[in-house]
Amino acid sequence: MKLRHKDANTIELHFKNGNIFFFSYDTPVAARIDSQYYKTSQHHSAITSRHVNRFLHGDTVNATEKPQYFFDEEIERIHFASRKLYA
Repeated sequence: MKLRHKDANTIELHFKNGNIFFFSYDTPVAARIDSQYYKTSQHHSAITSRHVNRFLHGDTVNATEKPQYFFDEEIERIHFASRKLYA
């Protein structure tokens, strides 16, 4: 797993399997999971919308919208799965 700071307020969390979670500020708002792009259906701010658009390379039409809890739950699932490895 690698963290990549894209600019002052965005981070990409890269996994060995190729999946990427994109954070704007502290919130996961988009992802690439199994080569499919997802974006949050919740509007956060104009700046976050620009961040998501940049992550999706401007192709917001082909990204599947998911509710915010989808991203939050996926991050929690990954976090707790990794904790079991080190507990």
